[in-house]
Amino acid sequence: MATTSITRLYGLGLTPGKLRGLQRISNPNGTLSMVATDQNSSMIKMMKKALKDATGEDREPTYAEIADAKVMLSRALSPHCSGLLVDGYYGYASTIAAYAVPPGTGLLIRVEKSGADKNAAGAPCGEVEPGWGVHKIKRCGADAVKLLAQFEPGEFDSAEKNFEFTRQMYEQCIEHDILFLLEPIHFPYNGEKEGAASQVARKASTVIESAKYLSRYCDIYKSEFPGTLGVETDAQLVDNLKRLNDACVKPWVLLSAGVDYDKYKKQVEMAMKAGASGILGGRAFWKEFFTYNSPADRQKFAETECVKRVKETDAIVRTGTPWFAKYGLTMEDLHGIRTTEGWHARYGGGTAVKGSGPVDPNAVY
Repeated sequence: MATTSITRLYGLGLTPGKLRGLQRISNPNGTLSMVATDQNSSMIKMMKKALKDATGEDREPTYAEIADAKVMLSRALSPHCSGLLVDGYYGYASTIAAYAVPPGTGLLIRVEKSGADKNAAGAPCGEVEPGWGVHKIKRCGADAVKLLAQFEPGEFDSAEKNFEFTRQMYEQCIEHDILFLLEPIHFPYNGEKEGAASQVARKASTVIESAKYLSRYCDIYKSEFPGTLGVETDAQLVDNLKRLNDACVKPWVLLSAGVDYDKYKKQVEMAMKAGASGILGGRAFWKEFFTYNSPADRQKFAETECVKRVKETDAIVRTGTPWFAKYGLTMEDLHGIRTTEGWHARYGGGTAVKGSGPVDPNAVY
């Protein structure tokens, strides 16, 4: 087997912490089947509606109710995915303490605040979750940081601010040697309603252009589907996906954006054929979870239908492009990577200098 210097990986930004994070959140063949339970705002909205439908109570769910729901979903789904994305505020500590995630499943934690402030154009400008940060995500043992960066290249003010926010988070992840997953999302602005014809019409171009702006500032790029099923033809969507794949500098995975599962499944099939390395889906797998009144019924739905969806999608994902192929690497290349003596001292900006005098044969290094 031919050997190659680890410098090849360093030149690609694949330092030991980032590489280990990739290994932890990937399937053995280098594809990524990841599930998200970090959507606080949408989850709370669903829970509030479910409470009102079931009991007539018009109230916000409690912290404990939200944490319980996240732990239940995590316990059901995490054995069937390569990585689980959780939030720090409600999810991570309870999920870990409750042994809701098996040791073989990687963990990602989001860093951004839910519900960012908006500028004069109605465009959100990202912030870190108060009291949280990259350093804490690294410290508490997670495998990767996830950042939602809402991005519209045509809205200059928020694009500039969110670009800089993204770059800062990317630099912090380099400093702490932790994997960084970036999720840009398009949005309505300048008075548009969510889902307006003008927003739908520019979705594909926004998704593809955003990848050109941002995909180099991450390790895994989490993309929206570049277009809309039923609006563009399948042939146009295939072409859009090819252009997205060409635009992405780093390996990319497909998010679900809350679409129904049957639509997401088709999107995943198309994305894998176009060069995607996997998925990071959330509501498409579990959004009906909150329509069930009792905890027992919710648990049954999570352990049956939700698990079935994750398993089906995982089978599709494993036909995709391994993350290392996007870097021009093969598994054989990775098997042959070696360091040279003193790497541990040079790592993190140190130096390795041999001392003067004879070498002590009994020394332990």
